Amino acid sequence: MSFCALGLCDELVKAVSEQGYTEPSPIQVEAIPAVLKKRDVMAVAQTGTGKTAGFSLPMVQLLSAGISATPNSVRALVITPTRELAAQVAKSIENYSRHMNLTSTAVFGGVRIEPQIAQLQNGIDVLVATPGRLVDLYNQNAINFEKLEILVLDEADRMLDLGFIDDIRHIKSLLPTERQTLMFSATFTNEIKSLASGMLNSPLLIEVTAANSTVDKIKQKIYSVEKSRKSELLIHLIKKNEWQQVLVFSRTKQGADNLVSELEATGITAASIHANRTQHARTHALEGFKNEDITVLVATDIASRGIDVNQLPYVVNFDLPYVPEDYVHRIGRTGRAGTLGLAVSLFSADESKQLQAIERLIERKFELETVSGFKPNKKEIAKAISKAAAKDKNAKSKVMSNAKSGGKSKRNKADDDEYGNFEADPLPRGKSKGRKKSKR
Repeated sequence: MSFCALGLCDELVKAVSEQGYTEPSPIQVEAIPAVLKKRDVMAVAQTGTGKTAGFSLPMVQLLSAGISATPNSVRALVITPTRELAAQVAKSIENYSRHMNLTSTAVFGGVRIEPQIAQLQNGIDVLVATPGRLVDLYNQNAINFEKLEILVLDEADRMLDLGFIDDIRHIKSLLPTERQTLMFSATFTNEIKSLASGMLNSPLLIEVTAANSTVDKIKQKIYSVEKSRKSELLIHLIKKNEWQQVLVFSRTKQGADNLVSELEATGITAASIHANRTQHARTHALEGFKNEDITVLVATDIASRGIDVNQLPYVVNFDLPYVPEDYVHRIGRTGRAGTLGLAVSLFSADESKQLQAIERLIERKFELETVSGFKPNKKEIAKAISKAAAKDKNAKSKVMSNAKSGGKSKRNKADDDEYGNFEADPLPRGKSKGRKKSKR
């Protein structure tokens, strides 16, 4: 099937062709006609299957038939959980609408708000935004939603993981009730179903693959190794196999920076991307990685859904994620748009619980492999398991102590894991965190 057969206009078909796409993906085949019919849509598809084009293309076509945005107004609003994803989506929309008279931009935190306010003064047809910065702009009267026609929640599950539920509900209360709403998610949990029921009107549910599954074209390997030798093994794999463009996920910001230092000490060009780096530094590192000036990009989960590199060949989990769904999102950076990809996880014995949770989620049992010269010592394995059990027991004890005293748990204070890298702290599924709303 061609893009033209889906009902897209000649200008969009030309733009898609210029981006190198000739045939629509399964999610696009189902989503594009439904959006063009102005249906509300709840779409669930694996990361890397073309969800962005699935909503962007028909949205641009619908907007092109209407009246341009008036001062400070927005006609279509796309909300994303992270800055990198917002920039990526905005770039895609810019590419698809290049032959049409539409304006679009992205707004997010980490940069000065004044230029964004100035940009909104004349009105924007399509605004891509992170929740926190969007609320800030509204509170400063820089934007109004009276003329809003389309709302898109992209990576809705991630927004819930990061505790944005209150912001999303607040934003919903500011929007006109008569609008088209599209929700796209890589996973389909009860929380997502609940959110959809409160925001969408008789939506069409699209599930092109089993929820929480991984892309078939991604080859997944788990290498067992002692925790202290993970860096050494990673360097060995990169050099022996002559890997280029390797995206490595680290659980902590400090761990990411330390790993970059170790890689560069062996002659491997590397850079890190996490919340402690300025937006300029993050953008510079990402561009260097895309241009292949940098061999390894070490990222915390801030990038798990914000990096889109054509034919990215390798993803490495230096640490297994605490949240099993993050495994799906991480490895989804490779094997995109039908290309082959390799996802390697470096597993140490203290990560047994994380591995078991991942296996339950994706319904797959991994066979642990070892690399010659890096087989873990049995005594070290036993020591790691014992240490992990003691750490888990101590963590549970602290939670119980906080609960009894009425105190709040200081999440991530010591380890500062991936969840400290976003605009909000994540919360257990189904929980929401109250926020103080700024006075307007």
